Amino acid sequence: MMANSKRPHVVIVGAGFGGLSAAMALHSAPVDVTVIDRHNYHLFQPLLYQVATASLSPAEIAQPIRSILRDQTNARVLLDEVNGVDTAKKIVRTAGGQRVAYDYLVVATGARHSYFGKDHWEAHAPGIKSVDDATRVRGKILTAFERAEVESDPAKRRALLTFVIVGGGPTGVEMAGAIAELARQSITRDFRSITPHCAHIVLVEAGPRVLPSFPESLSAEAKRALEAKGVDVRIGVAVGDITADAVSIGAETLPAKTVIWAAGVRASGAGQWLGSMVDRAGRVVVQSDFSLEGHPDVFVIGDTSAFKGPDGRMLPGVAPAAKQAGAYVARVIEAHACNWIAPAPFEYSDFGNLATIGRQSAVADFGRLKLKGLVGWLLWSIAHVYFLIGFRNRAIVAGSWAWSYLTYQRGVRLITGTDETMMREEMRDAA
Repeated sequence: MMANSKRPHVVIVGAGFGGLSAAMALHSAPVDVTVIDRHNYHLFQPLLYQVATASLSPAEIAQPIRSILRDQTNARVLLDEVNGVDTAKKIVRTAGGQRVAYDYLVVATGARHSYFGKDHWEAHAPGIKSVDDATRVRGKILTAFERAEVESDPAKRRALLTFVIVGGGPTGVEMAGAIAELARQSITRDFRSITPHCAHIVLVEAGPRVLPSFPESLSAEAKRALEAKGVDVRIGVAVGDITADAVSIGAETLPAKTVIWAAGVRASGAGQWLGSMVDRAGRVVVQSDFSLEGHPDVFVIGDTSAFKGPDGRMLPGVAPAAKQAGAYVARVIEAHACNWIAPAPFEYSDFGNLATIGRQSAVADFGRLKLKGLVGWLLWSIAHVYFLIGFRNRAIVAGSWAWSYLTYQRGVRLITGTDETMMREEMRDAA
């Protein structure tokens, strides 16, 4: 096994953007690489909301890790879940009972949802961080339409067709726009009792504006575009409570059967494994080369790390930042392994922010250059297709988008597994 070879052994925990970038950047380094992930695929998370709104299937935004690394002879993949790290003995422990020794460790385990101390809300307001999350949300949305089609009580029907998205960042804005298009231009054409205007889509943001990381002009454009699609945008008001049947928004209690969480994230439990200092969001505090203080052989990147640049600003939790961090850490490890001079301190290259509001509408911030509308949407589409791993995925996604654009059809409107069982039970109980 690679772990027993004489070359330094690099263990990478997590095959997201950061971990996979680190692994691929080590392809010619004199080291052996083991990538450990609890899933056998790399997921393009920025497009998960399109799975949740029936535009794409999971297979179109995911690629098996083994196929990505198949030509990298110094890399192997281990399908398992890490549940501990012994930094003294330099051992990674897994749920499957494996004890994987390392010379260098890269932790890139991402983030999960944060409900700000109200974890019981998760049962009623799922977020989308994984394929399972996205298909669960898709099932909830499609089930709501199916139940509304046969519901004779107007109040119950309104609750079924009320969709509340909590959080006005890019994920929330993209979800709200996609659900509005699904309800008003795609799915309702196939129903007889509900019309496009029956659906009520509400986007709730506690802050003063949506897309707070964007310039105010683009934030205002996003709000205008959402409202043009029929989305009820509520800013400056917080959610007080979420139950199975309603959402408290400020002083109002809004009956709603489908609530989607897009308001906050927290880091994985890597800080506990490593016994390291973490910030309020659970992110591991790292040094200028992403290593842990006192452990120059352990690196933490991506959403799991709290990295401050030379200007004191926190590295954003976005895919480009994770990819750049992964590539940088790979250079640091290669320099150590080869006794080279360490690379210069990490500097993040910000290529801009992009967010789509739906068909023909997006905003893009490139500093002095700001784009919106159709031009922004075309650029957003090209960028997301380009960054997909694998040509097959790019071709399929481009084809799916073209088909949806021309026909307004959503091709993955399937209710499966537990969602199908839940729908049948709920409809039986309602009867």
